[in-house]
Amino acid sequence: MHLYAQAITILIHRQLTGLTMRQNVGIFIFDDVEVLDFAGPFEVFSRTRLMPGLASRRSGDDAPYAVFTVAERAAPITATGGLVVTPTYDFATAPAIDVLVVPGGWGTRPLLQHRPVLDWIRATASCARLVTSVCSGALLLAGSGMLAGKRATTHWGALDALEQIDPSISVVRDARVVHDGVITSAGISAGIDMALDVVEVSLGVAVANDTAHYMEYRRFVQPSSGEQPRPATRDAP
Repeated sequence: MHLYAQAITILIHRQLTGLTMRQNVGIFIFDDVEVLDFAGPFEVFSRTRLMPGLASRRSGDDAPYAVFTVAERAAPITATGGLVVTPTYDFATAPAIDVLVVPGGWGTRPLLQHRPVLDWIRATASCARLVTSVCSGALLLAGSGMLAGKRATTHWGALDALEQIDPSISVVRDARVVHDGVITSAGISAGIDMALDVVEVSLGVAVANDTAHYMEYRRFVQPSSGEQPRPATRDAP
């Protein structure tokens, strides 16, 4: 009976939010991308199911998201630590993206001067339902003009850089996830919390909590301010 009631609640939520079809989640990857920045959201979105428990995750029949990676070119990229990843699509072949995820890593710095990437982010974001970033991926959103006049956060080591790229951004230094039209998150593991937030907004808290439970991940408590607090960190070495 509990599963039936939850299924009805999910269907009503999807009807109210207009989400009746599977959403495409496109995760941008590039050389020197931080692994957990893209792998964390990939895990969340790819393992989300509308029905709770293990059985629904044995297939993709109940998956509300189709998740894939996108790179500028079809060639494999080398992530931080030497992990080699082959993107699902390149810029020319990627399907329409509903949820855009822009991760971070040291590879974001040279891309700030690479017009094809900034143009692709801007064009893709203009057609997406939701634009998100993890870690220093916020720098690329800022360089694309997507954060102008908005509140945003990033990895603690990139907060000053975010301010310098676009002084109109109100940089939030003490939050783990910030919602202001665009959703930005703090460093690395915060991308998991960001993705779970997206699931909650789209599909409801029960689905988000069940996804976290499946992953054995303890969600950060969402305070009444609508922002997740950033844990204390030591100064950069």
